Amino acid sequence: MEKLQALQAAAREGGFVQVEESEEGTVLWLRKEKSDAATKTHQRMCIDGISNSLTVYWMTVVGKIDSKTFRNVPSLQEWFALHPAE
Repeated sequence: MEKLQALQAAAREGGFVQVEESEEGTVLWLRKEKSDAATKTHQRMCIDGISNSLTVYWMTVVGKIDSKTFRNVPSLQEWFALHPAE
């Protein structure tokens, strides 16, 4: 539970806001507060309590969906640092 709360806190620091939570409370969906300038879409994020992971989804300029999964806060924060918000 602490790990999931830490991932959620890091997501909020990275500019994500809550969108929806599953009825069972095992999945939390967030989206980037600001849309991407190139694609005009919002990155989405799923925090999964069953797998204890966080996956970020985004659309590439050519219209394909890409994703990256994280299992700890330092790796998510490192990714945020490499992909700063525009």
